[in-house]
Amino acid sequence: MRLGFTIFLTFLFISCQQEQPKPEGVNGTWESLGSGWVLQIKDSTEYALYDVTTISCLPNRKADLSEIMDGLLLKNDTLSLQKGVITYRFTRTHAIPKLCSETLSHSRQNDPLYNFEVFAETVKTHYAFMELNRIDWTSLYLDQKGKLEANPTQITLYNVLDDTLDKLNDNHAYLEATDGLYAALEEEKEEGEEEPKGNDLAEYGDLQIAGMVKDHFLQEELTKDSKLIQWGKLTDDIGYIQVMTMWLHADLNVPQDLIDKNGYLDAYVKTFSQMYEGDYIKKEAEAVRTIMANAMKDLSTMESIVIDVRFNGGGQDAVSFEILNRFTKGKLHIANQKLHFGKDFSPVLPLYLEGTPKAFTKPVFVLTSPQTGSAAEAFSIATMSMPHIKRIGSATQGALSTALEKTLPNGWAFSISNEVYMDPQGNVYENKGVPVDYELDYPRERQPFFRAVAHDLEKDKRDILDAIGVLANQ
Repeated sequence: MRLGFTIFLTFLFISCQQEQPKPEGVNGTWESLGSGWVLQIKDSTEYALYDVTTISCLPNRKADLSEIMDGLLLKNDTLSLQKGVITYRFTRTHAIPKLCSETLSHSRQNDPLYNFEVFAETVKTHYAFMELNRIDWTSLYLDQKGKLEANPTQITLYNVLDDTLDKLNDNHAYLEATDGLYAALEEEKEEGEEEPKGNDLAEYGDLQIAGMVKDHFLQEELTKDSKLIQWGKLTDDIGYIQVMTMWLHADLNVPQDLIDKNGYLDAYVKTFSQMYEGDYIKKEAEAVRTIMANAMKDLSTMESIVIDVRFNGGGQDAVSFEILNRFTKGKLHIANQKLHFGKDFSPVLPLYLEGTPKAFTKPVFVLTSPQTGSAAEAFSIATMSMPHIKRIGSATQGALSTALEKTLPNGWAFSISNEVYMDPQGNVYENKGVPVDYELDYPRERQPFFRAVAHDLEKDKRDILDAIGVLANQ
């Protein structure tokens, strides 16, 4: 999923008027277009999803078919599976790969070289930005493999994979190993290694700085029943909505003992990671639908509204789209996406906002910054198709692709970007970010930007009001 962290995956629900497929029609084996999955549906009652490469097949999820049935659509022998805003397409294949029926020995599962090759096959097949980032994959692959062959240990494997992802310049890449591996990495640190010297400059977190801004900006706060979407009046006639994240809104009934043990954030992640992703995304969107209904009821009489996503690192695209539904009356084409596999791409998938009949169509000003990432950038791209919305601040982070999450034979998790996210005209904003209509020249680095805002909150507010004044008169 898309977390800037990236746990972080996408999101409004694309309406579909066709009938859902009859269970018997979807039975069989299906191969995905672009995601490296094989889907097997048996007896109209259960399904199994596998992560596959040319040299591996690893179980991803197995459950009752009812779990995904609402998201399935069978048309012209192509099976579509909708999760959030993304529709994944599958075509029939004769049989499940033989590798899926084989059981890996313990030594094979943990063989550093085999794990590296599975990782490398995934990257070679699915990474979408080799050309954009000028990656010579053959050379990089051979160099990294040579390092591992010289010292084929778990620690070397981790360092090689981590370094490879870094060299790919992938904005959504992550690598997550086991607690045991991290403990071993700590032990391997040289004795007497000096800790980095600190400095006297203040360090701010994104939620912290967002809270400071909100408290200073609002002349009247109206927020209720929401911690991460806050709203109120910026002036007598300008409303203000601050969206801190595009996730963490759903009530997942996170167990209190898990919170006590791991803290709320980790407990939330552990809880949703055990759910079917499509169900989790629906819960996020449903929660935000309720929050936005309250916010728009309070702000409906404003002459204009500011939506602040400057400190929003992302989350779920469905949350972004659910918010923006409140600002368009009808169905609106706002983006396209395609998935990379091999030397090709999947068919282009258009993305839409569904809109709401009582949408707010007076002027809206969206605040963005270099710390606006992932799903908050999907939010920003969508506004480019909405004439009454203008963007103020600086270009977003440039990390738009949905992460493709995979698991290695040894149980480590990683992700790469395999989606190309575009505006309706086909323009790509990966790396460079979504542009603004009024530039405020924010620092690109995280802490310098946060400090610039925190050290003069009144100037920050004044700059935004001045920008609104200029854009309103254009």
